[in-house]
Amino acid sequence: MLSLTRTWAVMAKEFTQLTRDRLTYAMILLLPIIQLLLFGYAINDDPRSLPTAVLVQDNGGFSRSILTAMNNSGYFDITVQARSQSELDRALARGEVQFAVIIPADFTRRVVRGDAAQILVEADATDPSATSGAVAALASLPSQALTRELTGPLAIRAQGRPPFEVVVHRRYNPEAITAYNIVPGLLGVILSMTLVMMTSLGMARERERGTMESLLATPVRPLEVMVGKLTPYVLVGLIQAVVILVLARLLFQVPMSGGWIALGAGLMLFIIGSLSLGFLISTVSKTQLQAMQMSVFYMLPSILLSGFMFPFRGMPEWAQAIGLLIPVTHFLRVVRGSLLKGVGLENAGPSLFALALFVLVVGGLAMLRYRTTLD
Repeated sequence: MLSLTRTWAVMAKEFTQLTRDRLTYAMILLLPIIQLLLFGYAINDDPRSLPTAVLVQDNGGFSRSILTAMNNSGYFDITVQARSQSELDRALARGEVQFAVIIPADFTRRVVRGDAAQILVEADATDPSATSGAVAALASLPSQALTRELTGPLAIRAQGRPPFEVVVHRRYNPEAITAYNIVPGLLGVILSMTLVMMTSLGMARERERGTMESLLATPVRPLEVMVGKLTPYVLVGLIQAVVILVLARLLFQVPMSGGWIALGAGLMLFIIGSLSLGFLISTVSKTQLQAMQMSVFYMLPSILLSGFMFPFRGMPEWAQAIGLLIPVTHFLRVVRGSLLKGVGLENAGPSLFALALFVLVVGGLAMLRYRTTLD
């Protein structure tokens, strides 16, 4: 028969064991809270105040009214006043802006004469969900932007067809194919999941099996241990990357626009950084379960705050600040920029610098922590 006394004793033992494992206890309490905060406050699939560059070749009042109407829509935030087409292209390629607006020199004259006046809006469409709302808002711009200006003798221009046309050019992903954005992003997520987890579990497994003591008894230095343990996984990461890129091309026809030098540099930095993070986790965790829990704790914000699943610019500033601390964010920019935009080292420089800084900081902490375990 079921003994309530014995059952209660087992329950009390399990609760006591749970409270002693502080990491597991913290994960149980923190993960639901973090998920609630991220999904409730940080995730937004209709981003607004998107950075926009403008090239105004017509300095008339009509141009100023159009820019004011765009800014008042809430979707556009004019942050760059470009002086040339090349400056616009550079800002789009680097990902500094989401839109580039060109108002031609003859715009006012065409509107006054009733000719086919046009403005050009170029959108960085690598992530279709990030621009869809703003592009839809442009549909009402021709009929509303110049209502105050087209009065008196020009009132006839406000009747009938709109006084001008907005030509939208979706760059890098003109057909708005979601796979072109998601599949390259999977490269960063898959590498993070496998490399961080494999490295952290590997060291924790040695500690559980007692082989760590044998390693610590050898004259091998911490840096030598770290390099020796991580080098095989670098090869594993490179093989994974090649397989993913080949399948992305064969199965999903993801464009390969170039930028191979930037992609290669970003890939090596990201692999080394992920392995260093896994090594650091292994020096903190005492068991494989703890290593797994800490890896999952790292993966959650990596998926949600990096721009992989949701538009990065749709998040509030505090969430973007956290996302910038995550290496996946910068690696995704390198991968998507290389494959879809063909950017080189110059345009990918800020993201590569962030990845290199992550490698130095995390690698240094891992070696210091491992040296502490030796003591």
